[in-house]
Amino acid sequence: MADDSHIRLTELSHGGGCGCKIAPAILSDILDGLPQAFADPALLLGNGSSDDAAVYRIDGDQAVVATTDFFMPIVDDPFDFGRIAATNALSDIYATGGRPILALAIVGMPIDKLPVEVIRQILAGGGAACEAASVAIAGGHSIDAPEPIYGLAAIGLVAPERIKRNDTAEAGDMLILGKPLGIGILSGALQRGELDEAGYRELLETATQLNRVGMTLAEHSAVHAMTDVTGFGLLGHLLEMCRGAGLAANLTLDSLPILPSARSLALAGASTGAATRNWQSYGKEVRLPANIESWRQSILCDPQTSGGLLVACAPEAAESVLAMFHDSGFAAATRIGEMMASKAEVRVLFGEET
Repeated sequence: MADDSHIRLTELSHGGGCGCKIAPAILSDILDGLPQAFADPALLLGNGSSDDAAVYRIDGDQAVVATTDFFMPIVDDPFDFGRIAATNALSDIYATGGRPILALAIVGMPIDKLPVEVIRQILAGGGAACEAASVAIAGGHSIDAPEPIYGLAAIGLVAPERIKRNDTAEAGDMLILGKPLGIGILSGALQRGELDEAGYRELLETATQLNRVGMTLAEHSAVHAMTDVTGFGLLGHLLEMCRGAGLAANLTLDSLPILPSARSLALAGASTGAATRNWQSYGKEVRLPANIESWRQSILCDPQTSGGLLVACAPEAAESVLAMFHDSGFAAATRIGEMMASKAEVRVLFGEET
């Protein structure tokens, strides 16, 4: 068998993971020029919000959830790349409260650069993540592409009354984040050859943790809104929540869960180009403390790949929602702020002051 150990997947692409998403401002310009979509009354969740999945009502008891998500390598190990990409795609289903049941693989590979065994391992990694989620990969589509691309088109089911959206938060809601931040910083360090074994382990454990707790949260009526934090960073996805609900968010810096290795790297000056693009896209809608350190701003905009669920819930339900996260294995889940009746923006605070 040929030795594939010298192949670095991250060297074959110009970006990696959710950090290779089109910048929010550019994407907004693209979408603004499109004609209005056909208004199907059975479409319960679609282009009218910034949710990552669509939901279509089948009957009074059941709706179908559909999403697609794919990207270029965030890590060099092909099996790990497949696991992360598949976990990330399934997260869109969980963020609506849905249960994923079926997936189709999306595969683009530079056939002249990657051995068959490497490509097979990418698909095997995706298969392993789907098996852990009890999801069948029933087929897919592949092309010969200049850069490696892998992901899923995923289908799920949800009861219409349990659908969770990202635009239905209420004033006074507590904000809870399920996973720690910093995956973008870790993946950038990996591409530069600066990530140690402990940092890689943090990246892998976080990015391959299925957000299946979303199905449990869907049963909680006091959970008013939910989304997953991915390529636009915490600020970007929280702003989508604010715009949709017409509310402001107070975000407490000292409460943010951060991966230990990412914190160390950020303190040493590490950041990503995607974090810079994110800030340029939405920075005017964010109020930062005058004396905020640059590393904290980088964390706020850091693109997350397969990041955590962001939940807005009634204040009296915050402890029970946290318990749901913790009981499901999300030890870092914590309250990070609250929604306020004001214009749509994010106010970043050091402590609990208002």
